Amino acid sequence: MIRMSEMVLPGHPDKFCDQVADAVIAEAMQIDADAYAQVEVATWSDQVWINGGICTRRPMERPLADIVREVGRGIGYTDGNAIDAGRYQVQDAVCKQVGDPARWSAHVNDQCIIVGWAGYDARTRYLPPEHFLAHVFREALAAACRPVRLGGDGPLAGEGPLAGEGPDGKLLIRLREEGERWQLEHVLVTLQQRESTAFLDLCANINAVLAGAYAAAQAADGRWCAPWRAVELLINPNGPLLNGGSDGDNGQTGRKLVMDYYGPRVPIGGGALSGKHLSHIDRIGAYAAREAAVRAVQGGAGECLVRVAWAPNMPVPLEVSWEMTGRGSRVTSDFFAHEEMTQRYSAELIGAELGRGTHFYDAQLPWNRGKQLLDTATVRIPRQAPEWKTAIAA
Repeated sequence: MIRMSEMVLPGHPDKFCDQVADAVIAEAMQIDADAYAQVEVATWSDQVWINGGICTRRPMERPLADIVREVGRGIGYTDGNAIDAGRYQVQDAVCKQVGDPARWSAHVNDQCIIVGWAGYDARTRYLPPEHFLAHVFREALAAACRPVRLGGDGPLAGEGPLAGEGPDGKLLIRLREEGERWQLEHVLVTLQQRESTAFLDLCANINAVLAGAYAAAQAADGRWCAPWRAVELLINPNGPLLNGGSDGDNGQTGRKLVMDYYGPRVPIGGGALSGKHLSHIDRIGAYAAREAAVRAVQGGAGECLVRVAWAPNMPVPLEVSWEMTGRGSRVTSDFFAHEEMTQRYSAELIGAELGRGTHFYDAQLPWNRGKQLLDTATVRIPRQAPEWKTAIAA
């Protein structure tokens, strides 16, 4: 069976918008844990537009433009890149209301159909293997591109062989799944690069990063059976990508939902995750459905898909339906009660990190753990240059 999945790096304009949206949500929920907040972010060139509504018991004092620029700098939109976040012109059209947000956030205030999925085992973090590996490669590339500051306001230094490249980029993988044998066949990477970087050097460094990440995945899971030398790697087939981020494409919140969820082979329901307060049914329902599916697989199912439908102002779902292979444990309907979900998941979990697309990949999140603590060391991605060389040599 041929399987495919894809990812974008944190500097992609759509993912930048998701990260800004979740950073705004986090700011509102720091002021008021019950905050109602729903925001949309869009960007093009040096412009960023934010709209939506926020209600907190105390006023938000920090300008949203500061959050936009902070997120941008954090992912590499700095001086010397095609995008310098310090130069963003931010149009803030968010309605900020001071009052009791519980009239919106303390109950189900919208309708939705949510799909939660889990399969395989903890070694793929209960994700399809192609989507899991796409996450692994995304994280490896992002880490290799990320600049770090040495001591306070000291100079920036890279922590990987791609330091200074990116932060925009995309990747796509294609593999052949034959039972317990997973043969990775193709990897496509498009990565923003500096004009001063020689293209052959960029290709060599991308290959080194991915080879190291793949070696780590193979060491943790023998089902990855194809040697890296047998994988066809295609890099920047359109030629050098110099003007990345919003200088090369427009961006908007919620345009990468399949990546945020489970990849293209699993149907999804509901709406965007980023940009909504935790108690919004689209978001908290998606997390609860994921945990229910993970628990079913931990309880014996080979694969589980759970669909949940909610109606406005009803504390429990209209319908919960289960599809699974094998026998797995099922949570009770009370598991999906709105009050129960809001007590189970902390608002402190929301932040720009989730906006990168780690909703169902981050093994530390409670809805991805289920009843067990996942082994977060399943795949250790090498980060320092000597380790990359060691991984390749091996």
